[in-house]
Amino acid sequence: MSTTRLRNANFEFRRIFWPAIWALASRELIRFFRQRTRVIGALGQPLLFWLLFGAGLHGSFSPPAWAPRSMTYQEYFFPGVAVLIVLFTAIFSTISIIEDRREGFLQGVLVAPVSRLALVLGKLCGGTALALLQAGLFLALAPLVGLSFTWAAAFEMALFLTLVAFALTALGFLIAWPLDSTQGFHAIMSMVLMPMWLLSGAFFPAEESGWLSWVIRLNPLTYGVAGLRRLLYSDVQLPVAGGLPAMSVCLFVTAAFGLVCIGVSVWLAQRRTSHDTR
Repeated sequence: MSTTRLRNANFEFRRIFWPAIWALASRELIRFFRQRTRVIGALGQPLLFWLLFGAGLHGSFSPPAWAPRSMTYQEYFFPGVAVLIVLFTAIFSTISIIEDRREGFLQGVLVAPVSRLALVLGKLCGGTALALLQAGLFLALAPLVGLSFTWAAAFEMALFLTLVAFALTALGFLIAWPLDSTQGFHAIMSMVLMPMWLLSGAFFPAEESGWLSWVIRLNPLTYGVAGLRRLLYSDVQLPVAGGLPAMSVCLFVTAAFGLVCIGVSVWLAQRRTSHDTR
């Protein structure tokens, strides 16, 4: 009898688990496309950065040792802007957790017969899909800076960006979950997330940054930018350098960082506190 009940419980869990993830993820997509300012903010601002900084720093940029001598600053900056789009999308998708708590939607999800893992994965899948869509639109501009890649390379980039987006969305989730104001989230974004991107080798080469080069090497986002950079140059054998680790290292560090962020996010969501009832 106990075995039958256990099987029924497992079946019921699976029956609710995946639809819950799909419902939460699709809700993120619907909310995003109904709010045009989010589309402009997540894609327009990084694109503006790329155009303005690329034009302004073009004359003073010197390609790092591992790069082709013909590399321009806009070309160097290109993968960093793609990761910035992913970061902005993760920020905008997870800040809705604070809004959902204030509006009462989150409390309704928490009392539903749905596991907290489904709640976390639903939010992460929605944010990851949005990030991948917007980053893909930006990567379509690669021919403008002289970059070209095959369909196989594009597929590999999509898989890698999915991994990066999942990790960054999980990071945004674990930051947003304990907060009760969007102002606090924006403060953390200014003090933590933006410096994290700036110190990822996206804005300037790591090996020419003095003591900052060690900070850049310890930054997990560095390996997301470097991995995407290697995939953009998949037809060229770029050497391993301080600012450009091997692809295997990029995959390992990004996956490990994502798993840690997801684990902490699930742990935070499973904690039952009075904060969730507000």
